[in-house]
Amino acid sequence: QVKLVESGGGLVQAGGSLRLSCAASGSIFSINTMGWYRRAPGEQRELVAEITTGGRTNFAEFVKGRFTISRENAKNTAYLQMSSLKPEDTAVYYCNAHVQDLTGGIWANYWGQGTQVTVSS
Repeated sequence: QVKLVESGGGLVQAGGSLRLSCAASGSIFSINTMGWYRRAPGEQRELVAEITTGGRTNFAEFVKGRFTISRENAKNTAYLQMSSLKPEDTAVYYCNAHVQDLTGGIWANYWGQGTQVTVSS
């Protein structure tokens, strides 16, 4: 069993910054891509940013230049640094990880429970 736990969400004024963390634990042999997604009220979940084990990153156009993603492989942890936040960034942010199980070697996607980010104008 693999568990992802997000932290760092909250309420911030427009133009402010927040840092989200995602820690993976459990039956983990290896993690490939870790990413952040978000779902705003009434909208579908969308990719925000993702990062591979080797550090290659991919960002949604709407966060380029404002958000950065990083990870500590030894800690199975990923971070999302969000700056210049806008009210339209308000959403529940979810961590995702592509994990190889320690026991059977099976790859699967796992999701965290989500953390609320609210940006006031």
